[in-house]
Amino acid sequence: MSQGPLHLYVDSLFTSPYAMSVFVALREKGLAFETLTLDLDAGQNQAADYVQRSLTQRVPTLVDGDFALSESSAITEYLDQAYPETRVYPADVQQRARARQVQAWLLSDLLPIRQERSTLVVFCGQKRPPLSAEAQAAATKLITAAQALLADNREYLCGQWSIADVDLAVMLNRLILNGDAMPAQLVTYAQRQWQRPSVREWVELRRPAL
Repeated sequence: MSQGPLHLYVDSLFTSPYAMSVFVALREKGLAFETLTLDLDAGQNQAADYVQRSLTQRVPTLVDGDFALSESSAITEYLDQAYPETRVYPADVQQRARARQVQAWLLSDLLPIRQERSTLVVFCGQKRPPLSAEAQAAATKLITAAQALLADNREYLCGQWSIADVDLAVMLNRLILNGDAMPAQLVTYAQRQWQRPSVREWVELRRPAL
């Protein structure tokens, strides 16, 4: 199924959590790929050649030979099927469904957190004012769900590491790295994910001055 070579389009600031998720998946799989950056503020994602590659005109987009695919969770699932030697999703069908549930939830909910704690907090050290009442309610929902998912002090969501752990850690770190209140168990969990070499590589990328 795989075609190669692989090219990954990401944002030029390296602050997209979705681009990060695919980047980490590729690194975990040990796949060779070229990272290509787009200046989203300058509208490079709307250039004709990129529009031909990306159905959604967003990042990330993965190009595998003559096949192009957008949307991070679609890409990571494709990678697990096309390059199955090292998996980034659980092999067990129910645990895999759980990982996908977490990813889908993080993409579709908790908007007030994303609005008030952008990934400039996570990757560029930006500090933001206290959460609004709406964002605090979203933070409470996040914390409650994360504690339930990580009951019994488990290290990973599905018994072993999966790409969903990275996505959850990013959401938690929107709050943790801003200094917002967070239970110690979840701080430890997020820090554990942040120490994976694949994650460290993305976090430590040189970013242009804002």
